[in-house]
Amino acid sequence: MLFLLISCFSFILLSKSLSSKHQHHHRERRLFPPWYETFTTTFMTSWFQKGTLQIFTSTMPLKKLKPKAKNLVWSSSTENQKEDHNKTTPSPSLLDLPELVLDCIFNRLQPAELCAMSGVCSSLRERCVSDYIWAKRMKGKWGKVIGDAAYREWQWYIALQNRSNLLNNQRNQSNLSFESVAKIWPFLSWFNIKPRAQKELKNGGLAVDSIMAWYLALETGRLSFPAQVYNRENGHAGFLLSCYDAKLSYDSKTDTFQARYSPHVRQTTEQNISWDRLRAPPVDTCSYDLHISNSLFDLKPGDHIEIQWRRNREFPYGWWYGVVGHMESCNGNEYHCRCQDTDTVMLEFKQYPSSSRWRKTMINRENHREVGNEGDGFYGGIRKLYNQQEISMWQSLWPNQVIE
Repeated sequence: MLFLLISCFSFILLSKSLSSKHQHHHRERRLFPPWYETFTTTFMTSWFQKGTLQIFTSTMPLKKLKPKAKNLVWSSSTENQKEDHNKTTPSPSLLDLPELVLDCIFNRLQPAELCAMSGVCSSLRERCVSDYIWAKRMKGKWGKVIGDAAYREWQWYIALQNRSNLLNNQRNQSNLSFESVAKIWPFLSWFNIKPRAQKELKNGGLAVDSIMAWYLALETGRLSFPAQVYNRENGHAGFLLSCYDAKLSYDSKTDTFQARYSPHVRQTTEQNISWDRLRAPPVDTCSYDLHISNSLFDLKPGDHIEIQWRRNREFPYGWWYGVVGHMESCNGNEYHCRCQDTDTVMLEFKQYPSSSRWRKTMINRENHREVGNEGDGFYGGIRKLYNQQEISMWQSLWPNQVIE
């Protein structure tokens, strides 16, 4: 350590001597032997280049020693002018662009690119992890399958994460004894640990309740969420033109989902489910509860509907596609049809043959409750479909042949 201090002191004296006048330079050189300057310069330069004094190189820039010039005063003044010019005219930065241009750039970045850019600097990180940036990506990729139930699942996930972090912090604090603190206390003021830790916590850690954290939890499959699956069990004949609740997890390698259904049904899991077979639940009703219908008096022949149906009362409901038909007393003439004025509504499921017991069923407009029996199953609440996109989705799933 003493040798290091002596070398640094001599290096400072040597630097000062280069910027002084010529006579003063000769006078200072008499303090050391002629070989000492060459040895010190060579030694310090090689030491810096090898990275031995990294603590100094991280705090101040080093310049290579230049050979003596004829006019040291002129060269030093030129260097000072260059340094002043560089200080007054900093190099352009990405953050100097107008806000509109920056928004256009960030909007074109993919999620993986945003994650990479967030590690460049604190200013870019603040932009790359903002909810404003990630809300568009969340809606673009996950908006079709994320509903109110999935949002509640995310809130539960946040609560569990916060609780886990709190328990870990308490455990870590209890493990830090007074003796261990006493051993490292002299170094805490030198390294300024507390402000640095706060900065890392602010800039390095991602808030668990941010939209970016939500997106990444879904993308990595860590978060399973509730949604509905069309034609479950890969289009099994017993589930054609139906949609059932499931707990889904995403596999980014195959871009498909795994579904876990209610344990009361025959098959509880299904693999490799594509995006086009999923939807967010259209109503916030549990699969075991009767949906309260509010459109029964609007139903008329030709309307498209979804109705709850289950095999028995121990099973969850699934949503099944059908249409409103004419009553048997009506000849189907639209100018003379009075089916909408009756208390009874005829529902048809044309995917089944006319001889099937599941082809038709009737419900009461005035006092509709769950109806059915153990043989034919139980019919629950009804949704009238007003959205043409929903209707087109059901029609695209229509089987190639009548279900027997």
